[in-house]
Amino acid sequence: MIILLVLVLGSALYAMSVGSAEMNIFQVLKTLFGYGSDQSYMVVYNIRLPRAITAITAGIGLAGAGCVMQSVLKNPLASASTLGIAQGAAFGASFAIIVLGAGMQSQTLGGTAFTNPYLVSLCAFASAMFSTLMILGLSHIRKVSAESMILAGVALSTMFAGATTLLQYFATDVRVAAVVFWTFGDLGRTGWQEILIMSTVVAGALIFFMANRWNFNALQNGEETAKGLGVNVKQLRIFAMLVSSLTAATIVAYVGIINFIGLIAPHLIRRFVGSDYRYLLPASALAGAFLLLASDILARILVAPIILPIGAITSFLGAPMFLYLLYRGVGKQ
Repeated sequence: MIILLVLVLGSALYAMSVGSAEMNIFQVLKTLFGYGSDQSYMVVYNIRLPRAITAITAGIGLAGAGCVMQSVLKNPLASASTLGIAQGAAFGASFAIIVLGAGMQSQTLGGTAFTNPYLVSLCAFASAMFSTLMILGLSHIRKVSAESMILAGVALSTMFAGATTLLQYFATDVRVAAVVFWTFGDLGRTGWQEILIMSTVVAGALIFFMANRWNFNALQNGEETAKGLGVNVKQLRIFAMLVSSLTAATIVAYVGIINFIGLIAPHLIRRFVGSDYRYLLPASALAGAFLLLASDILARILVAPIILPIGAITSFLGAPMFLYLLYRGVGKQ
């Protein structure tokens, strides 16, 4: 745990030193403690520190949510990406940009400006939560198994992808470009207000997850064993899914689609700390923060000064892990 914390802090400092304005880690530290120049203060506090905090917050939230989803659904492939949450958010953002007119306004040095970014985030969040409620509603009405919930997520993902394609087909080139830009994922899209909202949601989710760590441990031994130990399995599954989905939907609504962090981090950490959720949850959260920081650093240095889409980098990291899981057959029941 201490090693992961050091990795996260070290990666955050290095991430704040990377960019078109050359700075080393010592200059970043001086600036953070109030001894830097006016220029370094502006660069660090207005651009790089918010980006680093966004990466840490999003990484913690996505990894923690993915870890819990894998527990309550008893499926190692469960995450926001495989349950239709990310695709639902993409449809919501597309609807806001194309139908409601919250589209691209101008190109700037920092990226693309939207005429109404809050409307885009709100629609993305609402659509992502709609996907979750559809899955939970199906599980409640039809009493489907945890495994079937994954299949329902895949079906919803396909539906949202098709709906998004139809919206783009009838949209103007400018609005299609705005949708594509949004789906890339961008850690530099958030300001301090958005960071505060994300941090509050993620902190609340972590408190809920850690409060139920023993229940998650009991669930690993089977539903009957968990019920014998006094765990209300149905209630735990519903509330855990709601909180996990709320966390993932909030993050995706603000930073766009960032795939596979919720899938990779828990599996990597499980190899070192086992399946005890007292340690797996916090370690997975820190691993998610480190992976997203590392991905952001790669996105900014691979073809500098061009910043690559963070979603593309995380997908390149996550896809091999996904294929590895399929190869090992862990998704088979």
